[in-house]
Amino acid sequence: MKKVFFFAILVMMSMISCTKQEKALYDGIVFTDERMERGVKQAAALWREEDGSKEEFQAFVAQNYAKTEEERTALFESLSRIMEKLNESADILTVELLKPTQLTNAGEPTEVDWIMSGYSASAHVIDDLFANKVAFITILNFPFYTLEEKNTLGTQWTRQQWAEARLGDVFTDRVPAKVQANMAQTFVNAENYIADYNICMDRLRTEDGRQLFPDGMTLLSHWNLRDELKVDYDAQEKQEMIYQVMQHIVRQTIPQEVINNHEPLWYPFSNRVENGDSKREADTRYQKILDIFHAMQQMDTYFPNMPTGIIRNFEGDIEIPADEVERLFTELISSEQVGIVAAEIKNRLGRDLRPYDIWYDGFKARSAMNEDELSAQTRKLYPTPEAYQKQIPSMLQNLGFTKENAEEIASHIMVEPARGSGHAWPCVGKNEPARLRTRISENGMDYKGYNIAVHEMGHNVEEVISLYKMDYYMLHGIPNTGFTETSAFLFQHRDLQLLGYGRQEMDKESIYDQFWGMYEIMGVSLVDMHVWQWLYAHPKATAAELREATLAIAADIWNKYYEPVLGEKNCVLLAIYSHMVNSPMYLPNYPIGHIVQFQLEEALANTTPSQWAEKYERWYRLGRLTPDVWMQQAVNGELSVQPILRKIEK
Repeated sequence: MKKVFFFAILVMMSMISCTKQEKALYDGIVFTDERMERGVKQAAALWREEDGSKEEFQAFVAQNYAKTEEERTALFESLSRIMEKLNESADILTVELLKPTQLTNAGEPTEVDWIMSGYSASAHVIDDLFANKVAFITILNFPFYTLEEKNTLGTQWTRQQWAEARLGDVFTDRVPAKVQANMAQTFVNAENYIADYNICMDRLRTEDGRQLFPDGMTLLSHWNLRDELKVDYDAQEKQEMIYQVMQHIVRQTIPQEVINNHEPLWYPFSNRVENGDSKREADTRYQKILDIFHAMQQMDTYFPNMPTGIIRNFEGDIEIPADEVERLFTELISSEQVGIVAAEIKNRLGRDLRPYDIWYDGFKARSAMNEDELSAQTRKLYPTPEAYQKQIPSMLQNLGFTKENAEEIASHIMVEPARGSGHAWPCVGKNEPARLRTRISENGMDYKGYNIAVHEMGHNVEEVISLYKMDYYMLHGIPNTGFTETSAFLFQHRDLQLLGYGRQEMDKESIYDQFWGMYEIMGVSLVDMHVWQWLYAHPKATAAELREATLAIAADIWNKYYEPVLGEKNCVLLAIYSHMVNSPMYLPNYPIGHIVQFQLEEALANTTPSQWAEKYERWYRLGRLTPDVWMQQAVNGELSVQPILRKIEK
């Protein structure tokens, strides 16, 4: 998962309406062209009384509108440099402040560390740039274009015109620093809650008192629980126990004392605690979601044309409307192809499917391998973060990058030991590395940790290429987070190839695997989306009410699209993902990433290693176009689930 906490996260696009008060500000100004008219009107929409009078506004326009292309180009270059340095400096400070709470090699965090982990280094930047008028200079000369305009006009834009349009996305709102800081703190509080939500598996017992999991096994919810379930297909009793644990977490019936505690014994099937207290965890999971919702509501006031976090997330951040995202997802999960793949899984397992078979892992080559043997190999290869970092150049060469290119990319990646399951922290300025955070035990990196590390490395390689090899800073990055997830999936799919087990391509097994993964994560994403729709419809809900609503939503989506295939009516398993707690509405990025991945994998089929690397790099040097335009330039097509549906049917 990719984490983003820098200045650019504050940039959310909104259309700017015109009021009588705004019109009065520019009444009498003669517009020399459409761009000037757009810029003046957008600047007026954000001009406040404390910024100056009508006369001062008009004098500001006359003095600061770039009248020639030479002036405008010089201004663009100056503002691009400023944006990069602001992003970079805020990120450097944030990284340093978060080290004690996010990295295991930074010592145990103190109370002050936890407090400062919620500090937003960029909270006052927007206020400051409006106060000194730099924001207004930017708006005036580089106005904002709507998503629809970008998707239509943008097909004919030059690279510089695209970069100028992205500069126009920076100042479309004026959210007070206090509101921004509150949002940042709320997210960190939720992140800290999730990062320390461990289940001590060696303390779990069957009803007859047996221990199923080895001594010392501690799994983070939900990621490690899910991954352990995937590898236990030779031990269904373990899977059933993990399934019980997951249901208790979602329903908040899990005893508080068994969370991150090695002392008590827990019997998940009866939910009994031995030598401890059976009192359930308070509705903390749902209170964290509510806290983020209320912080989001405070932001809503400052986005009159994008008045909800839902609209800002999908039309502003993802740049695909929520109804279009839901249409894509339901098209796949309701397709006949689901039954085709489910029948194949049932045939392989030799039994009826269970709800947790939504994470069936048998289509990958590694499923035929012993995970203990793979872990022995990865522990030997990667006993420390430094050992993994040292091998990145050779792994990139394995994929097809030249030695020189591989070493250059690797030089901008830093591997660090994470307290949580792992994540990628992007580089936002050219004096910074991309950071690969993964969990490494005292015995070295086990296979699960390695698989996550390869996923995060896929993020890092994209982050490095889309910054260090980008022609314009304002185009650095990708269309939305789903496209960096695509990069992570492209790498993660080749984890065994990077261990020396031969080249991995999109064969029948991997197509089935990707489809089944999309089927799973699309349902999870729909639960996340519908929960936020419910929140906006019930803004005064309590944590208990949100809990019951989430369970009902999860059960409803399950009954429609999953119960006919996997059984067990009213199952709530789709609500287990921790992203719902600390990264609201992030989950749709994963299936979007899978859709894009399949379309890119088609383009990568039958390529040599060097051709693979060349295509990959060309795509990720396209930068932050809209998803529609990016796909057109990358594969001459649109975002669609039809290619994979046709492939499954074939």
